Amino acid sequence: MKSKRPVNLDLNTIHFPLPALTSITHRITGVILFIGLIFAFWALDASLSSEEGFEAVRDALAHNFFAKLVAWGLLSALAYHFVAGIKHFIMDANIGVTIEGAVKKAQITIVVSVVLIILAGVWVW
Repeated sequence: MKSKRPVNLDLNTIHFPLPALTSITHRITGVILFIGLIFAFWALDASLSSEEGFEAVRDALAHNFFAKLVAWGLLSALAYHFVAGIKHFIMDANIGVTIEGAVKKAQITIVVSVVLIILAGVWVW
């Protein structure tokens, strides 16, 4: 059976609405957090293994640009993922499941996440 529906395979022409973009970003930050756990557990293991390991991790987080960037990236992913998770939880409770409500919640998610990401940057740097 052939479908007569048009098929658009050019992803550059597809424009996702804001709620879809926030949902996709929520999934991406989840993957980033999963991969980032490797670095977090390594730092935790090193810092708990000995006093020298603790000093090495503390020195890296205090003076190493790459370590600060990774820490800020993980905190940023955690902040966005947490806020977007609350948005999804609210939607699961059937609160604001209209199109207008979804757009408003997506806007709030972005604003709150940006504020938290900036605060995390100030704290790390």
